Amino acid sequence: MIWIIRLFLLFMAATYFGIGAWAIVSPLFSGLEIDYPSITDYIGLTITSIIGYSELAGLYGGLNLAVGVLCFMGIFSLKYTKTSLQLLMFLTGSIALGRALFAAVPSTPPLVNNFFIFEIITFMICLLFLRLYKPLKEIG
Repeated sequence: MIWIIRLFLLFMAATYFGIGAWAIVSPLFSGLEIDYPSITDYIGLTITSIIGYSELAGLYGGLNLAVGVLCFMGIFSLKYTKTSLQLLMFLTGSIALGRALFAAVPSTPPLVNNFFIFEIITFMICLLFLRLYKPLKEIG
């Protein structure tokens, strides 16, 4: 079971670290007029002020990089394995909850999209791993 968790954390580490790095370098590519897809196009945002670049780098870049690093650490340490799974569960569950609450408002876009599905699946996998794997339960 621990190897399945480690593979999951490796996938999450690569995913979150990749998103974080993309968010940080994406504005640089557009400033240098390098033909590379911008993360803002993918997530549907437009930067309209200078502070927007800082927000993109901080919220999408720094946060995702840190989550990726923590997941990578969780591959090698049971202490960080549990912490990584708890953080992923809280993070993806919170984002999915926000999407669900927004979708409850009349005339908003539909709830189900690729991001929401990813968040729900990640939340459920983390919950399952935290409930089933005994050594993770014993770590304080």
